[in-house]
Amino acid sequence: MKDADKLLNEAAEWRLLSLLFDCPKGDWFQQVSLLGEQVSDKRLSKAARAAQTEATEGFFHSVFGPGGPAPGREVSYRGWVEPGQMLSELSAYYDAFGFKTSTNEVPDHVAVESGFIGYLRLKELYARECGDDENAEIAADAASSFIEDHLSKYAEKLNSLLSQSGVEYLEAAGEALFERVGPDKDKLTEKFLPVLNDDEETMFECGVAA
Repeated sequence: MKDADKLLNEAAEWRLLSLLFDCPKGDWFQQVSLLGEQVSDKRLSKAARAAQTEATEGFFHSVFGPGGPAPGREVSYRGWVEPGQMLSELSAYYDAFGFKTSTNEVPDHVAVESGFIGYLRLKELYARECGDDENAEIAADAASSFIEDHLSKYAEKLNSLLSQSGVEYLEAAGEALFERVGPDKDKLTEKFLPVLNDDEETMFECGVAA
């Protein structure tokens, strides 16, 4: 059984990851700064500090938006998946656990999916604190399944793309995500139109944050 402090820290780290992959507007900077001071992962704390000067709304859209070098949507990396069906399945998954995202991004965006794992960690923590081991295990199993079925399908590729960005907070976010998710266990040989050709991945041309 995970102890409460570990679960709380994991929830905070996943929430910070969700924010780092989200559009920096409103109180985004304050939330990122606060979480960066609370998490135990020094790399994420450093990313939170770097984001204060590197992140801009325009830069976010140039990187993760349509035609950007590092799409933030799962469907962009899974060409054989029918987008409408995936979005419907994800929405049903979120509804089953009462998850309401605070971002305006679509259900398959990495900011939403990362936020969902953080939410499930909190659900598990609450259940364990209430002595409800059954629901705690349900939340833990759901998180593991969701990571394997969704985040693992593109975390490695997204990390590879962001590692070429030259932007500290995005590089750190990509690394932290992949570290927590790991490679796709199914090792599927999926075919899809790549965002960048393999020999072009060192050319991250969207510029640097102002």
